[in-house]
Amino acid sequence: MKKFSFVLCLLTFTFAAFAQHDHHGQAQQPTMDAKMMEAMMKAGTPGAEHKMLAGMAGTWDAKVTSWMMPGAPPTTMEGVSENTAVMGGRYLEQRFKGSFMGMPFEGVGYTGYDNVKKQYWGTWMDNMSTSVMVTTGGPNADGTWTFTGTMPDPMTGKDAKVEEKMKMIDADHHSFEMWTPGPDGKMFKMMEIMYSRKK
Repeated sequence: MKKFSFVLCLLTFTFAAFAQHDHHGQAQQPTMDAKMMEAMMKAGTPGAEHKMLAGMAGTWDAKVTSWMMPGAPPTTMEGVSENTAVMGGRYLEQRFKGSFMGMPFEGVGYTGYDNVKKQYWGTWMDNMSTSVMVTTGGPNADGTWTFTGTMPDPMTGKDAKVEEKMKMIDADHHSFEMWTPGPDGKMFKMMEIMYSRKK
Protein backbone atom coordinates (compact mmCIF):
# COMPACT_ATOMS: atom_id res chain seq x y z
CA MET A 1 0.00 0.00 0.00
CA LYS A 2 2.86 2.40 0.81
CA LYS A 3 4.49 1.66 -2.54
CA PHE A 4 1.18 2.21 -4.33
CA SER A 5 0.63 5.55 -2.58
CA PHE A 6 4.12 6.75 -3.46
CA VAL A 7 3.75 5.68 -7.09
CA LEU A 8 0.36 7.41 -7.22
CA CYS A 9 1.95 10.63 -5.98
CA LEU A 10 4.66 10.39 -8.63
CA LEU A 11 2.12 9.75 -11.36
CA THR A 12 0.06 12.71 -10.21
CA PHE A 13 3.14 14.92 -10.25
CA THR A 14 4.15 13.68 -13.71
CA PHE A 15 0.65 14.24 -15.10
CA ALA A 16 0.57 17.75 -13.65
CA ALA A 17 3.92 18.53 -15.25
CA PHE A 18 2.72 17.20 -18.61
CA ALA A 19 -0.46 19.25 -18.39
CA GLN A 20 1.55 22.44 -17.91
CA HIS A 21 2.79 22.39 -21.52
CA ASP A 22 1.07 25.05 -23.62
CA HIS A 23 -0.29 24.47 -27.11
CA HIS A 24 2.93 25.73 -28.70
CA GLY A 25 5.08 23.05 -27.09
CA GLN A 26 6.71 25.43 -24.59
CA ALA A 27 7.07 23.85 -21.17
CA GLN A 28 5.97 25.71 -18.08
CA GLN A 29 7.07 24.94 -14.54
CA PRO A 30 5.15 22.01 -13.01
CA THR A 31 3.12 22.83 -9.95
CA MET A 32 2.82 20.69 -6.89
CA ASP A 33 1.29 21.66 -3.61
CA ALA A 34 4.16 22.90 -1.44
CA LYS A 35 2.80 21.16 1.64
CA MET A 36 2.59 17.85 -0.21
CA MET A 37 6.17 18.16 -1.42
CA GLU A 38 7.37 19.10 2.07
CA ALA A 39 5.54 16.14 3.61
CA MET A 40 7.00 13.72 1.05
CA MET A 41 10.53 15.03 1.58
CA LYS A 42 10.17 14.81 5.36
CA ALA A 43 8.82 11.27 5.15
CA GLY A 44 11.74 10.13 3.00
CA THR A 45 14.65 11.83 4.75
CA PRO A 46 16.80 9.70 7.11
CA GLY A 47 17.16 11.07 10.63
CA ALA A 48 18.63 10.28 14.04
CA GLU A 49 16.58 7.07 14.28
CA HIS A 50 18.19 5.77 11.10
CA LYS A 51 21.66 6.64 12.40
CA MET A 52 20.99 4.36 15.36
CA LEU A 53 20.46 1.48 12.93
CA ALA A 54 23.61 2.35 10.98
CA GLY A 55 25.62 1.68 14.16
CA MET A 56 24.74 -2.00 13.76
CA ALA A 57 26.29 -2.24 10.30
CA GLY A 58 29.25 -4.57 9.97
CA THR A 59 30.08 -8.28 10.14
CA TRP A 60 28.96 -10.20 13.21
CA ASP A 61 29.69 -13.69 14.53
CA ALA A 62 26.47 -15.21 15.84
CA LYS A 63 25.93 -17.99 18.36
CA VAL A 64 22.35 -19.26 18.20
CA THR A 65 20.52 -21.32 20.81
CA SER A 66 16.97 -22.48 20.07
CA TRP A 67 14.27 -24.51 21.83
CA MET A 68 11.51 -26.34 19.96
CA MET A 69 9.31 -26.55 23.06
CA PRO A 70 9.42 -25.24 26.64
CA GLY A 71 11.81 -27.43 28.63
CA ALA A 72 13.17 -29.16 25.53
CA PRO A 73 16.94 -29.56 25.14
CA PRO A 74 18.44 -26.67 23.17
CA THR A 75 19.84 -26.83 19.67
CA THR A 76 22.87 -24.69 18.92
CA MET A 77 24.36 -23.32 15.74
CA GLU A 78 26.82 -20.67 14.65
CA GLY A 79 26.67 -18.28 11.75
CA VAL A 80 27.77 -14.95 10.35
CA SER A 81 25.57 -11.92 9.89
CA GLU A 82 26.46 -9.25 7.32
CA ASN A 83 24.66 -6.03 8.20
CA THR A 84 24.67 -3.22 5.66
CA ALA A 85 23.09 0.23 5.65
CA VAL A 86 21.28 0.49 2.30
CA MET A 87 19.36 3.08 0.28
CA GLY A 88 21.15 6.06 1.71
CA GLY A 89 20.99 4.78 5.28
CA ARG A 90 17.22 4.40 5.27
CA TYR A 91 17.30 0.67 6.03
CA LEU A 92 19.59 -1.88 7.64
CA GLU A 93 19.91 -5.07 5.61
CA GLN A 94 20.87 -8.26 7.47
CA ARG A 95 22.09 -11.33 5.58
CA PHE A 96 22.68 -14.36 7.77
CA LYS A 97 24.39 -17.61 6.84
CA GLY A 98 24.93 -20.67 8.99
CA SER A 99 23.64 -24.21 9.41
CA PHE A 100 20.73 -25.73 11.30
CA MET A 101 20.56 -29.43 12.19
CA GLY A 102 23.14 -30.18 9.53
CA MET A 103 21.36 -28.20 6.81
CA PRO A 104 22.48 -24.92 5.27
CA PHE A 105 20.55 -21.97 6.67
CA GLU A 106 20.34 -18.47 5.27
CA GLY A 107 18.06 -15.57 5.91
CA VAL A 108 17.59 -11.93 5.06
CA GLY A 109 15.91 -9.21 7.02
CA TYR A 110 15.41 -5.47 6.88
CA THR A 111 14.97 -3.02 9.71
CA GLY A 112 13.89 0.57 9.26
CA TYR A 113 12.26 3.53 10.90
CA ASP A 114 9.01 4.88 9.51
CA ASN A 115 9.06 8.68 9.73
CA VAL A 116 5.31 8.81 9.19
CA LYS A 117 4.24 6.22 11.77
CA LYS A 118 7.07 7.16 14.15
CA GLN A 119 8.09 3.57 14.79
CA TYR A 120 10.72 1.00 13.89
CA TRP A 121 9.78 -2.06 11.86
CA GLY A 122 11.48 -5.30 10.88
CA THR A 123 11.05 -8.10 8.35
CA TRP A 124 12.60 -11.55 8.16
CA MET A 125 12.66 -14.29 5.49
CA ASP A 126 14.76 -17.46 5.33
CA ASN A 127 15.22 -20.66 3.34
CA MET A 128 13.26 -22.74 5.86
CA SER A 129 10.03 -20.89 5.20
CA THR A 130 8.03 -19.35 2.37
CA SER A 131 6.53 -16.55 4.44
CA VAL A 132 7.69 -13.22 5.84
CA MET A 133 7.65 -12.17 9.47
CA VAL A 134 6.81 -8.53 10.17
CA THR A 135 7.31 -6.81 13.50
CA THR A 136 7.18 -3.25 14.86
CA GLY A 137 8.63 -1.64 17.97
CA GLY A 138 11.72 0.20 19.08
CA PRO A 139 14.04 1.12 21.95
CA ASN A 140 12.95 1.43 25.57
CA ALA A 141 14.19 3.73 28.31
CA ASP A 142 16.39 0.97 29.75
CA GLY A 143 18.27 0.53 26.47
CA THR A 144 16.57 -2.67 25.37
CA TRP A 145 14.61 -2.91 22.13
CA THR A 146 11.28 -4.73 21.88
CA PHE A 147 9.36 -5.67 18.75
CA THR A 148 6.01 -7.45 18.42
CA GLY A 149 4.29 -9.00 15.42
CA THR A 150 3.11 -12.26 13.94
CA MET A 151 4.40 -15.13 11.84
CA PRO A 152 2.55 -18.03 10.22
CA ASP A 153 2.52 -21.18 12.36
CA PRO A 154 3.01 -24.25 10.09
CA MET A 155 1.32 -26.49 12.69
CA THR A 156 -1.94 -24.55 12.88
CA GLY A 157 -1.92 -22.60 9.63
CA LYS A 158 -2.71 -19.47 11.61
CA ASP A 159 -0.64 -16.47 12.61
CA ALA A 160 1.22 -16.81 15.91
CA LYS A 161 2.28 -13.92 18.12
CA VAL A 162 5.98 -13.06 18.15
CA GLU A 163 7.92 -10.98 20.65
CA GLU A 164 11.53 -9.95 20.07
CA LYS A 165 13.92 -8.48 22.60
CA MET A 166 17.29 -7.00 21.77
CA LYS A 167 19.85 -5.65 24.21
CA MET A 168 22.79 -3.50 23.21
CA ILE A 169 25.64 -4.64 25.48
CA ASP A 170 28.23 -2.36 23.89
CA ALA A 171 29.26 -1.22 20.40
CA ASP A 172 30.59 -4.70 19.59
CA HIS A 173 28.09 -6.99 21.33
CA HIS A 174 24.33 -7.36 21.46
CA SER A 175 21.83 -10.09 22.23
CA PHE A 176 18.57 -11.04 20.56
CA GLU A 177 15.67 -13.14 21.89
CA MET A 178 12.53 -14.41 20.17
CA TRP A 179 9.47 -15.46 22.16
CA THR A 180 6.41 -17.34 20.85
CA PRO A 181 3.43 -19.14 22.44
CA GLY A 182 4.00 -22.66 23.74
CA PRO A 183 1.42 -25.48 23.73
CA ASP A 184 -0.22 -23.90 26.80
CA GLY A 185 -0.48 -20.52 25.10
CA LYS A 186 2.14 -18.93 27.34
CA MET A 187 5.07 -17.15 25.73
CA PHE A 188 8.41 -18.95 25.96
CA LYS A 189 11.88 -18.11 24.68
CA MET A 190 12.38 -20.15 21.52
CA MET A 191 15.62 -18.51 20.38
CA GLU A 192 18.57 -16.58 21.71
CA ILE A 193 21.38 -15.12 19.59
CA MET A 194 24.58 -13.60 20.91
CA TYR A 195 26.27 -11.29 18.39
CA SER A 196 29.95 -10.30 18.50
CA ARG A 197 31.41 -7.89 15.97
CA LYS A 198 34.03 -9.59 13.83
CA LYS A 199 37.35 -7.81 14.19
